[in-house]
Amino acid sequence: TTWRMSSLLGNYVTPVPAQMRRGPYWFSGSADAIYQNLNLIYDERPDYVVVLGADHIYRMDPRQVLDHHIETGAGVTVVGMRVPIAEASSCGVIDKDPNGHRIVTFREKPDTAEGLPDAPHQILASMGNYVFSTEALMEAVTTDANDPDSRHDLGGSIIPLMTGRGDAAVYNFNDNVVPGLRRDPNGRYWRDVGTLDAYYDANMDLIAVIPAFNLYNREWPILTMPEPLPPAKFVFSEDDRMGYATDSLVCAGVIVAGGHVHHSILSPGVRVHERANVRDSVLMHDVIVGRGAMVHRAILDKGVVVEEGAQVGVNLDADRARFVVSDGGIVVIGKGERVTAA
Repeated sequence: TTWRMSSLLGNYVTPVPAQMRRGPYWFSGSADAIYQNLNLIYDERPDYVVVLGADHIYRMDPRQVLDHHIETGAGVTVVGMRVPIAEASSCGVIDKDPNGHRIVTFREKPDTAEGLPDAPHQILASMGNYVFSTEALMEAVTTDANDPDSRHDLGGSIIPLMTGRGDAAVYNFNDNVVPGLRRDPNGRYWRDVGTLDAYYDANMDLIAVIPAFNLYNREWPILTMPEPLPPAKFVFSEDDRMGYATDSLVCAGVIVAGGHVHHSILSPGVRVHERANVRDSVLMHDVIVGRGAMVHRAILDKGVVVEEGAQVGVNLDADRARFVVSDGGIVVIGKGERVTAA
């Protein structure tokens, strides 16, 4: 909805529902998803195809990756970055030619891995972002589709296949130059938010005093569509019901009416009523926190109502009986649910 473009100029954004072009079953992996949408590539006939992971948080200029891909002449370029070796079992591990950019081996989520020659405590990991030459992509996913033993996954199947052919290159994410973003000796920001705890941590990154992921970079903004809502409002100033928020992100349309908010994210339309206490939490659109309620270390989906005097995140044993609690102790409440007082 936000990114309206001109189809007259050949630019458009289109959401594509999941296809069932190979029979009565859904996508069996990311490679199969591309295979079942090859009709879109046939229609457009691009020279290159950029594939980006949808559950990752980062800033990157894909044009620079594309330029590198064209220069190497590879069939696929994988965007890689250094991460601690302890994370090897949760990502694709890249071993590259020490004298160039070609990938020598690619292993998806290995049990063990060797560190880099100059940094034994680190590995070069795939970010799940790729640039393909179109013909190479089409041939690879078609070959993969005809292999009944394949996982039909980009990282688990396609990249190892193309690496074995000597047709895969790597691009160093740290070389990507984004306006307004300082070079970090510890590496650029990237988070895979595929778990509840990772999603929570990524949100907490936004509200640090010096945020690890800076939403205030006006030279390379995050483009979205603001809703036509009034400014946030904080009301009541009595000692026992003063409305305030500290170390927090507060969106438009929020009203904190005598409640206390600390180290949290309040999405548009949230209401926090008097003597309520919200800490270390993510509240999505139109959440209501009633009088005297407590919400600690929680993620509340859209439209959740925490009734007067109810508690979330205070007694995890009690919460587990009613809600999802992550491995890291984050209470997650689904869309539109009502939380009653015990």
